[in-house]
Amino acid sequence: MKIILLGPPGAGKGTQAAMLMERFGIPQISTGDMLRAAVQTQSSLGVKAKKIMDAGGLVPDDIVVGIVHDRLQFEDCQKGFILDGFPRTLAQADSLKQVLAELDKPLDAVVSLQVDIDALVARLTGRRTCVDCGKGFHLQYDPPTQDGLCSVCGGRLILRDDDREETIRNRMKIYQEQTAPLEDYYRAEGLLIDVDGMADISTVQQAIVMALSGSLS
Repeated sequence: MKIILLGPPGAGKGTQAAMLMERFGIPQISTGDMLRAAVQTQSSLGVKAKKIMDAGGLVPDDIVVGIVHDRLQFEDCQKGFILDGFPRTLAQADSLKQVLAELDKPLDAVVSLQVDIDALVARLTGRRTCVDCGKGFHLQYDPPTQDGLCSVCGGRLILRDDDREETIRNRMKIYQEQTAPLEDYYRAEGLLIDVDGMADISTVQQAIVMALSGSLS
């Protein structure tokens, strides 16, 4: 099972990927994980990437694609993989297509979690984090026992900068501009599966599994 997971920040890709990993026995592969692994093993591409990242630059597509190419040849990818966070752009999608053709590992499906942006923003801005122990809460779904205080250690709860509405909406805007066009790209390839990402976690899981089963039948 060779899958790409698409969806804006906070759509629940990580949660669903964990379920798919367990069900199909395949690894979740994120760009960040691949870059860190390449740097740690000091591969030739990892050394190049480290120099760029240490200088505060963005790792160019050719290096990222090379690292993806190397990672997909690991033994744990023999039965498949879940790509999370890659590709992000149409150019990366074209490069990935060439890599998969070279490795004879064509995609089975691209799962796109469909979400209501306003509802997603409301969900994310409700998160609070303890400044002392790091425990996370949600004002609606997992509220603290006492307003503004951690139920574990009594520390002060804060709204992290990356959970502020302005920050989240900017991330959503970038996603819509750069990554959302991938839906049309993979729809044209006959690979796209749209799943309602606003349902509860178990319902989303069931919908993904049923859709994937149908795509392979």
